[in-house]
Amino acid sequence: MKFEAFAMFLIDTHTHLDSYAREGTLPAVLARSRAAGLEAMIAIGTAPDDWALYRDLARQHAGLVHYSVGLHPCSVDAGWKIALDQVEEFWSSNPRPAALGEIGLDRFHLPKDPAEAEKTFAWQRAAFAEGLGIAQRLGCPVVIHSRGAFPECVQMIDASGVDWAKVVFHCFVEGEAEMAELTRRGAFGSFTGILTYKSAANVRAAAKAQGLARLMIETDAPWLTPMPHRGKPNEPAFLRHTAEFAAAEVFGVGYDELAAVTTANARRFFGI
Repeated sequence: MKFEAFAMFLIDTHTHLDSYAREGTLPAVLARSRAAGLEAMIAIGTAPDDWALYRDLARQHAGLVHYSVGLHPCSVDAGWKIALDQVEEFWSSNPRPAALGEIGLDRFHLPKDPAEAEKTFAWQRAAFAEGLGIAQRLGCPVVIHSRGAFPECVQMIDASGVDWAKVVFHCFVEGEAEMAELTRRGAFGSFTGILTYKSAANVRAAAKAQGLARLMIETDAPWLTPMPHRGKPNEPAFLRHTAEFAAAEVFGVGYDELAAVTTANARRFFGI
């Protein structure tokens, strides 16, 4: 994997490093990310079994790896309250999380049985409300996972009292109308390698509607690999492809300008 020489660095605002750490491939993944021009990344918590791992990685790779703590809606089960009761203690850790998340709602992965789906979604809503309450108390940035549930997520955040300026909907795949709902409230959408997919005209339109001045980018690795590597496992180094595509094909600006803006936005939003 080779990239042309770069002047500006990137921040991957949403990645998952647990599989690399457990496979023993993380050192190589981090080395490739550096070679591709990344200066930092945020490892996003999804369940208790990755929170301490990410805190340790952030300590071992200070400056390069930051982390968040949250209960992904697909990790929500009957024991969700026990998991979320552990979240706030991480804000007494060193290093502290950069955000709470990812939390939210996901209709796509619900059980096929209608009764089980209804029960699971009710747990998701309860866990999401609890997570938003914690974020509101902490006053921290919050990373939202929303799949097939955008109106409900917006409604619940409205009701929570969370500062919308501290909210980012990661992997934004809605359209311009939904983006307008976020920007009107002061929130952000973050964009993955989906931007590079031929079928994702609505996502590119939403990114343009938000504007370069508010753009953040992410890999969501190991998923959603950008072109030209689609079909292979994703990794933080591939953020460079999304950045180059967004600069040339979505915003019509130079790469260095897009890198500078997105990096400043990520540092300001996450306080890193």
